[in-house]
Amino acid sequence: MSFVPPDFVVPDGLETDLFRLEPLGPQHNEADYEAWSSSTDHIRASRGWEGRAWPRAMTLDENRRDLERHAEDFAARTGFTYTVLDAVTGETVGCVYIYPDDVRSWVRASRAELDEPLRETVREWLGAEWPFGEVIQRERS
Repeated sequence: MSFVPPDFVVPDGLETDLFRLEPLGPQHNEADYEAWSSSTDHIRASRGWEGRAWPRAMTLDENRRDLERHAEDFAARTGFTYTVLDAVTGETVGCVYIYPDDVRSWVRASRAELDEPLRETVREWLGAEWPFGEVIQRERS
């Protein structure tokens, strides 16, 4: 079941001077896989990822199936996952996950300076452009 109103037009992305977001899908498989698999320690240490089962070892094929699942969630309006691309180079630098109980993001270790700007930008975007009453940012535990 969708957690946004039926008449809400889900944004197809967001652009800033630092990065752009676009819906994640299987077409991002190789770049997505390289980004997170090179940064597992950084992701696990990031706010919201402590103690989670992912990231875990996966094959490129398993990753593609995961991206297909995220694309299916997007189409069904049950969750919205965006890939985060560098605004200038187009390099994959992370992901944003918007689900009913949780909003999380990660960036690759080599772009750790984007962790907080991405979180803050997404928080503001959700508050301004999405049909959510309040967006609460959890503090690091």
